[in-house]
Amino acid sequence: MSFQTTETIQRLWENFLRDQLAGLPADQRQNFEEQFEQRFGELLKGAANGDGRDGFLDLIGFGDKGPQEFGDIAYPYIQPDFDDSVIPSQLHAAADLYYIYQHERMKVFQVADVLLRLFRLGRMRIQRGPGAHGLYLLQKWQPLRYTLNDRMIAYRRAFNYGTVQTPAGAVVNRNFHRQLVGFMVSTGQYFRDLLIGEVIRGGQLIDQRPFGSVATVQRIGLDLRYALDRSTYGNIFSLAMETGHYLKTVLQLLDAPDIKKAFDANTKWDVVEIVSNRHLGGVAEPSQRAKMAESGRRILKFVADNDFKTAIDPILFQSVVRPMGAHAEAWLAAYRMTPEGRGFPGVTPALRSVLGVPQAVNA
Repeated sequence: MSFQTTETIQRLWENFLRDQLAGLPADQRQNFEEQFEQRFGELLKGAANGDGRDGFLDLIGFGDKGPQEFGDIAYPYIQPDFDDSVIPSQLHAAADLYYIYQHERMKVFQVADVLLRLFRLGRMRIQRGPGAHGLYLLQKWQPLRYTLNDRMIAYRRAFNYGTVQTPAGAVVNRNFHRQLVGFMVSTGQYFRDLLIGEVIRGGQLIDQRPFGSVATVQRIGLDLRYALDRSTYGNIFSLAMETGHYLKTVLQLLDAPDIKKAFDANTKWDVVEIVSNRHLGGVAEPSQRAKMAESGRRILKFVADNDFKTAIDPILFQSVVRPMGAHAEAWLAAYRMTPEGRGFPGVTPALRSVLGVPQAVNA
């Protein structure tokens, strides 16, 4: 279809859309707006590819009819696909790696190493129980082939966490933490504004669009997803897979009754705390790290699986993202209690920073 014909269709479509929406009751318009927008995109795509010809050949005169006027050349519709050009498996691996990282900060892996050393040296009074058998298997087979340095390089590449030197030429996701905090903040702010909007409006408008900005959540989510995708190539997937299985095994081992009895502990987390205090110089915020691991992984998996479509119905977006609001608030509450989060400037300054908005200067 020619460019001139396509332009005519676009103008007629806008008139058609206005007339059709004007004839619908107000409560039904919202149900048809997204369908009309989707149909319009299909028409534009079909108009560009309807005759199967390459418009560029017609433009330079290599087509069947030789050089043609601009109005007779096919419409150059370009399919937007940048936001979809990610590898889901890498993003899921990054979410699991974040969960692993928080347990690394909780010293779970170090605790396992201490137990192996105590078991080997005969300084822990266990011998034939499930914990002793599990430690024997870990010591014999050494299932975790990725060393501490390997994991630290992975954390640095994916999240820019730690101070280890990254390999030359590796891509480092330097803005991850800033974007993660920004996404948590924008999601939490979205539902705070929604609550305020419901209280102020009330009545029949209580189910209408909230004051919170959908675009802010979507923009930061897309940036976060893109940056993770471009920095988690290579061994990140295999490392997250292997280390995740090892972490699961270690947590089950710490919950073994003979190991808990050896340290007079009631739970595996008591074992982590006692061993950390006795042998590792102190405990490392297990309560906060556990919540950050849980909510952070859930948020990152949501970011990985959501396409953040621009024209999404705000009410539908609200329903989809609602479970993430509680995770975002929980993550922020835990983050504020960690050493790196105690300088958290607050929701509004953090959101202004990630969006690049200058801070207000006091006179």
